[in-house]
Amino acid sequence: MTDLGDLDRIIEMAWEDRTPFEAIETLYGLRQDDVIALMRRELKPRSFKVWRARTRGRKTKHQALRSEDVMRSHCKTQYKIKSAKK
Repeated sequence: MTDLGDLDRIIEMAWEDRTPFEAIETLYGLRQDDVIALMRRELKPRSFKVWRARTRGRKTKHQALRSEDVMRSHCKTQYKIKSAKK
């Protein structure tokens, strides 16, 4: 993981409530413990505490705990088409 874009995307995926840690591992090879270490290193201390509080026990962040009703990893309105900058 040397690309700054990859780092930004991993952090974004970690913040997303419906993106499981397993998806990050599949795409980037980082296990949950690795993601936690990355977030601890890259976020401000208070932001890290807020993030950990959100992810600890959140069923949608763990594939095995998810309800079968959760069919996608993100909200359908999450990725919006952005206008091209000139």
